[in-house]
Amino acid sequence: MQVTETLNEGLKHEFKISVPASDLDAKAGAKLVDLKDKVRLNGFRPGKVPVAHLKKIYGRSVMAETIDQTISDTNRQIFEDRGFRLAGEPKITMPTEKDQVEELLSGKTDLTYTVAIEVVPQIQLADFKSFSVEKPVVDVSDADVDDAIKRIAEGSRPYSAKTEGAAEKGDRVTISFKGTINGEAFEGGTGEGIQVVIGAGQFIPGFEEQLIGIGTGETRTLKVGFPKNYLNDKLAGQPAEFETTATLIEAPGETTIDDEFAKTLGLESLDKLKEAARERLTAEFAGATRQKVKRALLDRLDESHKFEAPPSLVAEEFNLMWNSIKAEMDSTGKSFADENTTEDAAKEEYHKIADRRVRLGLVLSEIGEKNKITVTDDEVSRAVIERARQMPGREKEVWDYYRSNAQALAQLRAPIYEDKVVDFVLELANVTEKKVSKEELFKDEDAEQTAA
Repeated sequence: MQVTETLNEGLKHEFKISVPASDLDAKAGAKLVDLKDKVRLNGFRPGKVPVAHLKKIYGRSVMAETIDQTISDTNRQIFEDRGFRLAGEPKITMPTEKDQVEELLSGKTDLTYTVAIEVVPQIQLADFKSFSVEKPVVDVSDADVDDAIKRIAEGSRPYSAKTEGAAEKGDRVTISFKGTINGEAFEGGTGEGIQVVIGAGQFIPGFEEQLIGIGTGETRTLKVGFPKNYLNDKLAGQPAEFETTATLIEAPGETTIDDEFAKTLGLESLDKLKEAARERLTAEFAGATRQKVKRALLDRLDESHKFEAPPSLVAEEFNLMWNSIKAEMDSTGKSFADENTTEDAAKEEYHKIADRRVRLGLVLSEIGEKNKITVTDDEVSRAVIERARQMPGREKEVWDYYRSNAQALAQLRAPIYEDKVVDFVLELANVTEKKVSKEELFKDEDAEQTAA
């Protein structure tokens, strides 16, 4: 066997391999001998079929199998000898002309092919003990708890019918309506006994505001426009009219926050409600803190590990993001100009994000591999159970889906692995707590998650 490296440019390598026909013939012959004891042919006793006869019948298929196996074994040996970790599947180029293929399958010519690969670079990990990471911390105050309970109370406030006066902002109006576009009724454009809280933003923009001043039994024609990003493409951006009748107008009452209110929520007392609210806020703040710390650590890892990411992996990550961005823009009707940018500038920015994600993914993988960090089956099972709990009544469906879908399980396993690697690095790093305000903790959270 002869191996010649024909390309060595950065992470890209290409090899030309030649395997003598005699080697292929010997391997194919061994397979035919093995086949002799397994095949059953009319006119021959078991195990007595001459190899020459088997070659006439199965020679081409056995040689094809031999060639496939030889290519696989040879490539693996080449990569292992050179310590290559592949970034993707090897690209193999074989003879394609009919007479060349025929001679190869007949064992009359050497096997000659090329294999092109892209490899993962060698990554020199930083000293994580030199890392300093700031951990923003917010204590849950009594005022935070009170505000949370007030929001719950506002969502549970009672309403009573207004005996006089028209609808005002904050009132709940029960309406019936018939919608038309260009004088034609459309699907989903009618409703009976629908409750609308004016100012709550439940309906499309402009609808609720036009109910201000309406009286019980009064009919109005409301003129509105469906948003460009409306879920129904047929209605998106269309002007519409709704002939609307108010059948009941109710004014909001006040909710007394006391033990009785807590009982309506299934809790024993107001103190228990406050405990529950504090626990929820504590978990919410802890989650935000975790995201901030993780982002800071990823930034530090990014700064400390500069290397060329495999172009194919970056292109794959970029295409996933770009297709998602384009689909979202198409559905919302937005343009790059609306975002104060251009398509070329946006592509450049998302390519940088893709490059960062790929490099960080390789760094995290290297850390995990070198420190033998793994995700157990029990951890994955607990993640599946948690997903099932989020869909009451469909638990078995969720469980069966993950049990029969290896790719879905891998998608669950990946974030668990990432978090375990992050925790490993944080154990070594110098993490210092810093008291911050609630506003500072949640500042730009969405933007940070997008860039991470």
